[in-house]
Amino acid sequence: MSMTISNIPPKPHQKPNNPSFSSGPCAKRPGWTLDVLKDALVGRSHRSAEGRQKLKDVIDLSADILGIPSDWKVGITPASDTGAVELALWALLGSRPVDMVSFDSFSAEWVTDIVKQLKLPDATLLHADYGDLPDLSRINWDHDVVMVWNGTTSGVKIPNDDFIPQHHDGLIICDATSAAFAMDLPWSKLDIVTWSWQKALGGEAAHGMIALSPNAIKRLEETEQLRPLPKIFRLLKQGKLNDKIFEGDTINTPSMLCVEDALDGLRWAQSVGGLQGLKKRCDQNLAVIAQWVAKTPWVEFLASQEEFRSNTSICLKIIDPWFVALDAKEQQVAFTKITKLIAQEKAGYDLASYRDAPLGLRIWGGATVETSDIELLLPWLDWAFAFVKSSY
Repeated sequence: MSMTISNIPPKPHQKPNNPSFSSGPCAKRPGWTLDVLKDALVGRSHRSAEGRQKLKDVIDLSADILGIPSDWKVGITPASDTGAVELALWALLGSRPVDMVSFDSFSAEWVTDIVKQLKLPDATLLHADYGDLPDLSRINWDHDVVMVWNGTTSGVKIPNDDFIPQHHDGLIICDATSAAFAMDLPWSKLDIVTWSWQKALGGEAAHGMIALSPNAIKRLEETEQLRPLPKIFRLLKQGKLNDKIFEGDTINTPSMLCVEDALDGLRWAQSVGGLQGLKKRCDQNLAVIAQWVAKTPWVEFLASQEEFRSNTSICLKIIDPWFVALDAKEQQVAFTKITKLIAQEKAGYDLASYRDAPLGLRIWGGATVETSDIELLLPWLDWAFAFVKSSY
């Protein structure tokens, strides 16, 4: 039955101060203006002493805030987190079997790389549908393991590291792009961790980062290269790790505007209490949405269990009987009307789920998003849903 006009909640009066809720590139930190870029080394070489220093500052600040062990190497890669993950897959995999943990769009992309592009013959898939985690007890730790820590497109995170043994023969390649600066990562149990500037700290896209454990470095240096590697995937020089890459001498030319922006985000992270402060902000954002979901009958978390819920890429599904009864095409039309209505009101942008994920809402809850803005967004979601439903 259609809703009457009287069933529609009143149109909210207040709008978020920053209506940007995209899951990448993500909202800029509170108070950000173009003025933060005034000291960028535009027109200067990234290989100048000043350029190298700024790049090394990004590396050092990132390692410090994330708590990366001192015997790890941290470097900047081309092509965002995607480039960093691809580098790890192509440079390190193939000398032993690999277990692939897949529960969102991007982990599925790494499966495609391993199975269809690298064509590794001994690869095992541990898969879960959107909203769930695979059976992690099935992982063979004698194998190499490829996994995401947080499903950016599923809103599902790995809740803890209890399933990972402290000592394992294989390497663990962990895509942490929407987990870094928002969740604790078990550095002592991982081997290769990747992320990008555009997620939790609201940086610009196109630049990734990679952190290598001593075991990962040993594998790189002691294993015969199994395939030709393009320049942007090469970490070795004359058979040894090219240490300059991890001191600010990047593989290719970075944008010094983006570097300056990344430095601003890192310094802001320090100002809010480092990793603990960032995590607290993310957790507060998730808590506000969880309270709203608990009292809102038309929506539910995509994550099947509370302990799996991401505090950054917060994914929701519409469960209202009216919506569920529509066929897939009608659902898409109705959902587009909801998100378009909110965007037209300038109350919230980029709220739709990822293109390969189930239809629903995705609200970025990373640390750069103010909890007050999420609180102001939620009444608009209620209003837009009721308005569109009333038209059917």
